[in-house]
Amino acid sequence: MRTALVGLPGSGKTTLFNLLTGADLPTGALSRPETHVGSADVPDPRLVVLAEMFHPRKVTHAKLEFVDIPGVRVGGAAQEAKRFLTDIREVDALVHVLQGFAGAEAPDPVAAAQALELELGVADLDVVERRLERIAREKKRPSPDVEKDALQRIAAELGEGRRAGSVSLSEEEDQALRGFTLLTQKPLVLVLNGDESQIPATAPLHAAVAAYAEERGVPLVTMSVLLEREIQELPAEEQEAFLSDLGLSEPGLSRLSHGVYGGLRRISFLTAGSDEVRAWTVPSGVRAREAAGAIHSDIERGFIRAEVVAYEDLAAAGSMPKAKDAGTVRLEGKDYIVKDGDIINFRFAV
Repeated sequence: MRTALVGLPGSGKTTLFNLLTGADLPTGALSRPETHVGSADVPDPRLVVLAEMFHPRKVTHAKLEFVDIPGVRVGGAAQEAKRFLTDIREVDALVHVLQGFAGAEAPDPVAAAQALELELGVADLDVVERRLERIAREKKRPSPDVEKDALQRIAAELGEGRRAGSVSLSEEEDQALRGFTLLTQKPLVLVLNGDESQIPATAPLHAAVAAYAEERGVPLVTMSVLLEREIQELPAEEQEAFLSDLGLSEPGLSRLSHGVYGGLRRISFLTAGSDEVRAWTVPSGVRAREAAGAIHSDIERGFIRAEVVAYEDLAAAGSMPKAKDAGTVRLEGKDYIVKDGDIINFRFAV
């Protein structure tokens, strides 16, 4: 789960990377030639509640890996653009940081978003068209041709300026195209990095970017990265009041994590005990036995049953014994579909 932070120089992309990962990279409008990688805890208030309940020796959050990719200038050198495209082919998702600061010199964030989409779409269309040309030269092709049909539909979408990810693919088609790593199929989250005035949905700049995001079918997170740093430094009891004054229910970093998780189709299940309270990241729709493998392959191999309780039910009960008395703790088999927030104790034998 590697997510790239991309954006024009001066957008606040590296400041956001530092905030997420605890790094201390220099910031500013000058583009650096290197990419930097760091990991970030996924904010999860459920772990705080469980820690108060179980008093574990340690609490472990799920992790997201972020890559700070050097900012690409509009009209920059071809070699710079080529390196940028190479870098983002290696990630699973993209977070495009848009500058939302007021001022005559500030770039239009909608235009910046469109410019990136155009660059990615042109690169994808080149890949798709070259593959379709090779298919046309091949004498023996299966009929019906799953790969060709899917590529033709994607080419049509790209030709209209839309994302390859907007094309619905069957499981067979998805498998046939897995090796292409099309850039506009990667989950995308837009981040409008503005000041306090841009956070409300009624702010003109916010409304313009939100309309674009809705049209493209991508999530938008509006935040002030500098303000997020101030919030992060506040005591926990003061953070909620600060956010409430801004009309927000949670920090922007939490909303960004939700957007990336949703785009990557990931969820977290939880384990809780006196040794550790921990969040585990798994694909949405995963079955109980495969989820057990996220902890250890021995647990997956020797899976017997999963003891499951929903987080909301355990939090309402106040303790595991009380949840069992209430009948909300149940045993599930290997084909149970794990849900986000499930607290699971796996029974296994090796």
